[in-house]
Amino acid sequence: MLLENKTAVVTGCNRGIGKKILEVFSENGAKVFACVRKADEEFKSHVDELNKKFNNQIIPIQFDLSNEIQIKEAANSILDSNKPIDILVNNAAAIHTAIFQMTSIKKLKEIFEIDFFSQTVFTQYIIKSMVKNKKGSILYISSSSALDGNEGRSAYSSAKSAIIAQAKVLSRELGRHNIRVNTIAPGLTDTDMMRKNTPKEFIEEVISNTSLKKVGDPKEIANTALFLASDLSSYITGQTIRVDGGM
Repeated sequence: MLLENKTAVVTGCNRGIGKKILEVFSENGAKVFACVRKADEEFKSHVDELNKKFNNQIIPIQFDLSNEIQIKEAANSILDSNKPIDILVNNAAAIHTAIFQMTSIKKLKEIFEIDFFSQTVFTQYIIKSMVKNKKGSILYISSSSALDGNEGRSAYSSAKSAIIAQAKVLSRELGRHNIRVNTIAPGLTDTDMMRKNTPKEFIEEVISNTSLKKVGDPKEIANTALFLASDLSSYITGQTIRVDGGM
């Protein structure tokens, strides 16, 4: 198992890519602090099922990424557990679709608050454990939209681009502590977020122009996260890995 005896913190575990990362990490032996905005009965049931299936420890952590006080409390509760943190996956995100002229500053700030600023605060807390233990792997889940600049995604693409820049800076600053920092930029991936926020005709157009002629499966993103979180990628840092089927 690639993550045996490792402890991971993963945000946005209740759906889509984050949910699949939780499953793949658990299957590979990691103890996981599974962070969600709301730990409903469906999520709790899923956690119980994974714990029984893989005989692992998954600890639900509930907080709202738009609330800085809750972010700090959640991070401190993780650090207070005294479990050395080996892996951090910043996955949780919000999306907004509107042309530039129709994107209000209020909405832009809202998307940046969740997709960038909140993750910055959370990471600043969690890396204390990694620096103390002189090891770690940090992953940011960005988007191919950050690199390609998709129409209607001014706020989302900008925030996800900021993540890529921050990850590169962090990789340089934290390398001396044996901490690696990388970014995954998924293409169109079959999640609720994609289906609710991407027009069907755009999905069809992208598929027709993609080398593999399909949208991604969340597990394909999760498997990339597994590789970058594990020691198999011990000499990879400061990179943005596109997982997009050849868009």
